[in-house]
Amino acid sequence: MPIYKTPGVYVEEISRLPPSVAEVSTAIPAFLGYTEKGPAMARVSSLLEYTATFGGAKPTAFVASTATDAATGLPTIALTDPAAATGPSPDRLLYYAVSHYFANGGGPCYIFSLGDYTSSLAKADFLKALNLLALEDEPTLIVLTDAVLLAAGDYFEIAQAALTQCARLKDRFAILDVPKGDIATFRNQVGVDYLSYGAAYHPYLRTSLNFAVDESKIQVKITDAPVPPTIKEVQFPANDANGMIVSFQSNDPTTTPKVQLVGGDNAQPVDISIVNGKPTLVVTNVAGGKTAKQVVDRWTAVKAGLPSVGFDVRMLGTGAAALQTTPAGDGADLVKVGGGAPPTPALGDIKLSDTARYNQIKDALSRQRVTLPPSAAIAGIYARVDRDRGVWKAPANVGVMAMVGVDKKMTDADQELLNVDPTAGKSINAIRDFTGKGTIVWGARTLAGNDNEWRYVPVRRLFITIEENTRKASGFAVFEPNDATTWLKVRGMIESYLYSLWERGALAGSTPEAAYYVNVGLGKTMTPQDVLEGRLIVEIGIAAVRPAEFIVLRFMHKLQQA
Repeated sequence: MPIYKTPGVYVEEISRLPPSVAEVSTAIPAFLGYTEKGPAMARVSSLLEYTATFGGAKPTAFVASTATDAATGLPTIALTDPAAATGPSPDRLLYYAVSHYFANGGGPCYIFSLGDYTSSLAKADFLKALNLLALEDEPTLIVLTDAVLLAAGDYFEIAQAALTQCARLKDRFAILDVPKGDIATFRNQVGVDYLSYGAAYHPYLRTSLNFAVDESKIQVKITDAPVPPTIKEVQFPANDANGMIVSFQSNDPTTTPKVQLVGGDNAQPVDISIVNGKPTLVVTNVAGGKTAKQVVDRWTAVKAGLPSVGFDVRMLGTGAAALQTTPAGDGADLVKVGGGAPPTPALGDIKLSDTARYNQIKDALSRQRVTLPPSAAIAGIYARVDRDRGVWKAPANVGVMAMVGVDKKMTDADQELLNVDPTAGKSINAIRDFTGKGTIVWGARTLAGNDNEWRYVPVRRLFITIEENTRKASGFAVFEPNDATTWLKVRGMIESYLYSLWERGALAGSTPEAAYYVNVGLGKTMTPQDVLEGRLIVEIGIAAVRPAEFIVLRFMHKLQQA
């Protein structure tokens, strides 16, 4: 107490109440991937804020062509993605993933942009971003997003680094995907360390999100109307310097367009003639008596300065016949060929000239839906469940929003192999379609699925939350006197916090004494040596609620009593 030396009246305020525990946010994900504007890092609270900071999605370069509907036999539009082997697929996922996150109830999140859309996917970018993420205190979830586009080995190295960071900092949890749905590879390569700090979900989700498109990058291949023939190749027979054949490619072999080819000093218009059912242009009277080799040599020099013309000049024959001696002269006037394949029009080019087809393609584009790995939607569900119920509620048996369906439907037998892994315990949570219910998250296990302590996602995340809250709230006691007064304040603060959790249903037990305990003091948690070395040790026991994963209803016959 202060020492008074001047007579007078003094007021002293004595604090008798312990400090309180302020709860931190439990579901603040950090997304790693590539954006339109980047690299950068920012905290965003809405998709509008995301687009203002990082831009939109990378447009997918579709090819639109006419096809016949197998069911009706009517002409329709087929859309293909040249960059994807199994159907349209974005080659950068972050924008779509964040959109799906907000659609599923997500709130504030961190975006770590590894670069813009011109950047190549690189494992080093993700590892660097994880190092930067470790410096941020607020994020509590890690979502790797674009990492699934990497080679499988690279993805698993990044996943292991994320799990390691979660275990080291003890304030975050990793949500992982199963790349390409390969369960065996995932379990073999994800490692065996820190599995309780992560959960995996399967399969991919067919969302209701539309592809971003750029009309100038959508090629339109019209196959139901005559297309002018295009020069494909010019052939100079090696043994006949006065003849050349120009092959044409056309959907209508009856077309006979005029083509001008300059041979020597004379421009000769020539007609198409039908040879073996294919349009073929025969050109004779090559000026100057030049050999085929000289013509080809000259063409090789000329084409180096020309844009792509859709054909090439070559010699027929091999050996000596193909390598005739070149007569005198440089052959500068031999080859001047025009034409080539006409450029494929873009969608924007036919908006006015072929409005009906333009609208038909636009309608087909609007029906395309993006398929995404589930981690972003699951992060949104974590945030939604935490907000509505609490971090102790399993984020399962809840619907996935903005959905068309799962990429692969599963039966109970299929899920058995995911949920229980007797070999290594690496449980994978299923997302399933149920009749009349829609798409439901149907699992809540961590990757440590055989661990009795950390089997369930809500148990692991509840402990992460309690540990983080009490750690930050206990900071006031650092360098305070290590005596009974400080111990009482710390114990009272933690007990008050745990009691509030018990009242809300986060802890099991019919009474507070059955739900938790807090011990601190000399002879209880500390020895005299601990006090001498400045250690204040608090022991906290928590009875966490666990989800009812298996509900068993037992029926039996009841004998008639009267």
